[in-house]
Parts: sequence; C-alpha cells; structure tokens
Amino acid sequence: MLIHGFGASIRHWRHNLPVLAQEVEVFALDLLGFGASDKPRSQLAGDPPTADAVAYGFDLWASQVCDLVCEKVLAAGPRPVHLIGNSIGGVVALNAARMLAERGISPAQVILIDCAQRALDRKRLREQPPLQQWLRPLVMATVRQRWLVHRLFGLLARPLVVRQVLAQAYPSGAHVDDELVALLVEPSRTPGAAESFRGFVNLFDDRLAPQLLAELDLPVRMLWGEDDPWEPVAEARRWAATYGCVKELRVLPGLGHCPQDEGPEQVNPLLLKWLSAPGPR
Repeated sequence: MLIHGFGASIRHWRHNLPVLAQEVEVFALDLLGFGASDKPRSQLAGDPPTADAVAYGFDLWASQVCDLVCEKVLAAGPRPVHLIGNSIGGVVALNAARMLAERGISPAQVILIDCAQRALDRKRLREQPPLQQWLRPLVMATVRQRWLVHRLFGLLARPLVVRQVLAQAYPSGAHVDDELVALLVEPSRTPGAAESFRGFVNLFDDRLAPQLLAELDLPVRMLWGEDDPWEPVAEARRWAATYGCVKELRVLPGLGHCPQDEGPEQVNPLLLKWLSAPGPR
C-alpha cells in the first residue's frame, strides 16, 4: 500500500508502481483532499458547524487507508500487508498500522520514506527557539483565516513556485520535469483545493511519528534522502537508535525529500528486497 505525501497523489509513485507491480500486488490511493479525491470544506475547532465539512488530519487519512485495506486488499482473504509512506504519508502509514491492529489486523511492516517530523506541532513547541515559540500563537491565528489561506494558496499553487520548491526537495534535480509539475499543480485547480490546504496547515496538534513508533509492535524500516532539506536525517537516526521496532535505516546520499521519485533506480530494488523479507517482529 503506497501512501503519498503532502500536495502529492497516486501519480507521485509514477516511477515505482510499474516496477513494484512486476513482483507484488500494489495498491495506492489519493488521500482525501489531495490528487483526484474529493476536497471537502475544512472544519477546525471553533468553526461554525457545516454538514459537508471534515476535520482533516492523520486519523481521517489513516481510517481511509484502513478501509481500503479491509474492503479491497483483504477481500480475497488474509495476506501480508506492507504500508509504505512518504513524508506525511509516513505518519499516515504508522497511524494506519495502529488502527489496523485495533481491528485485529497486523500489517507485515511499515516502510517510512523521509517521514514527516512535524516540527510545528504544539507538542514540539519547546524544541523551538524562543522567538518561534513567541510567534507561534500569531501564526496559528493567522492561518485559520479562510480569506488569507485561500489567497496564499493561490500564490503558492503556480508552476513557477512549484518548480522552485522542487529545486529544494530534489537536490540532484533528477526527474524534475513537466509531468511532475503538472501532477502537483493540476489538483490545485479543482474545487475545494484551498480548503484542504487550510485543513493541513492548521494541523498543530495531531499525531507524531515518535509517539506512534513507541506503540508499534511490528517491523519498521526507514529510507531517507541524506540531503532532505525539511526532514533532517539526524532525527531519523535518533528514531532508529531509540525505537526497537525500527529494524533498518538506509540513507541515500545526494537525494532529498522524495527519493522514490528522485532516485527510483536506487529505491525500487531496496523496496522489493524489504517486501520479500519483512523479517521478525
């Protein structure tokens, strides 16, 4: 089960799905609010109640993954389920593994690819410099404002800006092409896209990977781009040294936040190796 990151979609696995599908059965999905999925109105605490609004977050997305696993993946009977997530998709994968265990289903393993560390969460506030701690309430109040978030989204969801962001995320520059820009920009043109963005940027108190890793009793493997500008590999190394469920961490030099797309020729063989031998719990 392949789970994409923020702003992405099934199409972000474009260099992985065809290769993995030659050896294993592969499922992927667009998380609610991204890609070709519906993009309902966002519901934050304190918002006036609206019948068609949703509270975007890691429980919502993990429930979506769990429902797909139960209704489609396991429809033919029990079989090993491997959850693979990039960026926020990694947190979704960890949370889905927890939820599946509550349903009596134990995944074979979770594979994290540059998992989101969520440094802006309230629970990590004390780790931030004093100025950022002081500014945080102002930032939180600002990004609640629909008109402001919608305008900001309009400025960010442009091909030129997306290419600039990709230049950071893909330090080698490999596979930063028109197809990649299109798969990121096109969903932003669909109704409700600014609302799902509002829901995401207001996730200041939600699931953190370390909390979920501490609860899991199944193998977790981690794959990391050494030059990821947003999720430092030092934190990944700390997770690997701290949590017994983490069986392996592979760091890929020269790659950034999305190594599965930037360096698929390195990532695909490693994924196939891990999928063939998840190892002991």
